[in-house]
Amino acid sequence: MQFTAIQRIVGLLLMLFSTTMLPPLFVSWLYADGFHLSFLLALALTFLTGTVAWLPVRQMRKELRLRDGFVVVVLFWSVLGLYGALPFAVGAEPNLSITDSIFESFSGLTTTGATVITNIDHLPPSLLYYRQQLQWLGGMGIIVLAVAILPMLGIGGMQLYRAETPGPMKDNKLTPRITETAKALWYIYLWLTIACALAYWFAGMTPFDAIAHSFSTVAIGGFSTHDASMGYFQGQPLIEVVAILFMLLSGVNFALHFIAWRGASLRPYLHDAEFRTYATILGLVAAITTIYLYMNDIFANFGHTLLHGIFQAVSIGTTAGFTTSNYALWPGFLPVLLLFASFIGGCAGSTGGGMKVIRFLLLLKQGMREISRLIHPNAVIPIKVGGKALPDRVIDSVWGFFATYVAIFSILLLLLMMTGLDQVTAFSAVAATINNLGPGLGDVALHYADISDFAKWVLCFAMLLGRLEIFTLLVLLTPTFWRK
Repeated sequence: MQFTAIQRIVGLLLMLFSTTMLPPLFVSWLYADGFHLSFLLALALTFLTGTVAWLPVRQMRKELRLRDGFVVVVLFWSVLGLYGALPFAVGAEPNLSITDSIFESFSGLTTTGATVITNIDHLPPSLLYYRQQLQWLGGMGIIVLAVAILPMLGIGGMQLYRAETPGPMKDNKLTPRITETAKALWYIYLWLTIACALAYWFAGMTPFDAIAHSFSTVAIGGFSTHDASMGYFQGQPLIEVVAILFMLLSGVNFALHFIAWRGASLRPYLHDAEFRTYATILGLVAAITTIYLYMNDIFANFGHTLLHGIFQAVSIGTTAGFTTSNYALWPGFLPVLLLFASFIGGCAGSTGGGMKVIRFLLLLKQGMREISRLIHPNAVIPIKVGGKALPDRVIDSVWGFFATYVAIFSILLLLLMMTGLDQVTAFSAVAATINNLGPGLGDVALHYADISDFAKWVLCFAMLLGRLEIFTLLVLLTPTFWRK
């Protein structure tokens, strides 16, 4: 393990992260909300820490190994979550404890969208902006951004990229060089954000709300500048339509967007098995939700029912977590159905959470293969995606991920129930955080302010597990990882 190289990179990344305090500092000055000192202090402390870590080892220019990459990613997300909490902790508003500040920061950076803040409408504009910016930075992953910059500082980025983007398709690159891959992803992410902001503004949002919500929409985050989330804009259906469109786009593999853009064709979407599965699942959930809401006369007419049904199915299914109404109070099985949809989540390579559609598809195909083997025990039945047979190692990794996911979920669930939470609240809280969804059911349907500090720390760990797709974090806890 090359600890000096790791220290140098973490120091550089912290110094880079300190510059993200400048935009909310500008917003504070623009709106004269009196919150500028909090961001100045956060900027100074973050930059100073990064400088202190970097200076002693600034001459150490060793190429990272794969194991070093895992350590950097986990360390940086943990440290970034702590330093991202500074503006919440040092400001007079919203008067959060250290635990609550860290919870809010982790929730933003992991694009979970679970909040401990009430009366969001009355927060200073700069802090509202900062919450949204945290999600935007976490959406594509600040490590991917760093991959595009680190080569200019003499640091290779491939190990960071592989550690940051786990999953069955993680080694696929859009361009021959990793730096160009990172830039391509960020260009798509940036232009999608700009398009989303302009669409929100055209649909009726103020410029501030349009920019703020474009950050959390494209990041599949779910933070809003209003307590009522997207329900604040009821009566403006075009805003909800814009949200649905960009949540759908952001839940798609960004590599697919790149290929479609480069070829100026929609064929890559139509030929991609994961995208077809993604569209089918969300379509089915939206149809079931709309029909059940209509049969129970929840909304005034079919038009409102259709809009609410599609919006909530897409929002929860992609793990964005925006709400137009309190879906936890919807009748029958709908809240649980929507929560279960978040377990599948978005496509691999998207800003969505959950286990990812490609894993769900492979688990389904593997289940079908096992059924076929009962009838034809000696048959060789390959699992194919997009007409190509996948190696057994990929299938094994997916099964390993699923088994680990279930085991970790069970442990976290028991830990939350140990704090006194009821089964519905505990189950939905773990699901909403490990899937990076946000709103749960029961006592965490609206916010997480009322649960214990221990429960919040457990859920912070769940958010980090979900953001790094479990293995990136758990591998550091194995003895094998630390053996020479």
